[in-house]
Amino acid sequence: MEKKPFVIGLDLGGTNSAFGIVDRDANIVERVTVPTTGHGTVEQYVKDCVAALMPVIERVGGISQIQGMGVGAPNANYYTGEILQAPNLPWTGCIPLAKLFGDALGVPVAITNDANAAAMGEMAYGAAKGMKNFIEITLGTGVGSGIVVNGQVVYGCDGFAGELGHTIIVPGGRECGCGRKGCLETYCSGPGVARTALELMAQTREKSVLRDIASSKIMSKDVSIAANNGDALAMEVLKITGRRLGEACANFMNFCSVEAFIFFGGPVRAGEPLMKHVREAFEENVLPIYKGKAQILLSNLKDSDAAILGASALAL
Repeated sequence: MEKKPFVIGLDLGGTNSAFGIVDRDANIVERVTVPTTGHGTVEQYVKDCVAALMPVIERVGGISQIQGMGVGAPNANYYTGEILQAPNLPWTGCIPLAKLFGDALGVPVAITNDANAAAMGEMAYGAAKGMKNFIEITLGTGVGSGIVVNGQVVYGCDGFAGELGHTIIVPGGRECGCGRKGCLETYCSGPGVARTALELMAQTREKSVLRDIASSKIMSKDVSIAANNGDALAMEVLKITGRRLGEACANFMNFCSVEAFIFFGGPVRAGEPLMKHVREAFEENVLPIYKGKAQILLSNLKDSDAAILGASALAL
């Protein structure tokens, strides 16, 4: 089959839907953003998105130049092309989004969850280029993961495999949005990092610039900035967070023996004050047969481009 020069990537978020036309060298040559809400039905949403897309598609030579489209979305199932009960999207039930976009555009459309899309983008364009076995861990509002084994994303029997953020690391620990307690997400997501900071401030009298921020306003980026400026309490927060991640990765290594763990998202912008503890805890806790085998890396995809590039990689 003839390879066409462009693909479409869609990063579908609860507020905005960001589209990009991507060439085979990972350049986003055209962009358009459509509000995710305010369309009524999902059918009207797709119709409005296609109307916004057509002018940029025409600028790259028309739909005949488009190989296909990839979508990264919450609760998306690669096998079925559907989104199932996504809590942050305006539609309920089971949404056949791949079919709706495919019928409207006349090109093949694939869909997966946002963490799997990030892994696809990393393998096609980023730090995992050339790798066949790795785990992408995305830290944001939650903790997502895309597991790649022998060059293929692991989807499991039902399309929903890879929810490593909901591995219980502290039995009976913090309550998680999934309904269980002690999930990795509750400690290492952006809100989890902020919560650790609040707990430390309540337990100690140590001075910290974080005490100058209203408790309801503290974010993981505030902790990162403070730690990089030498704030001792913030550095301790990142140590606790990093060790949780490293210990979790040591466990994850047991089931797929990967070449690398690649981290992406807001909390990892802290850099070495966080990542050195991830590496140390990983090597201290991993089985001896795996010591020294896995790299702990940061994604080299631009934050603003990664979700679109990851989605577009599905279409390749």
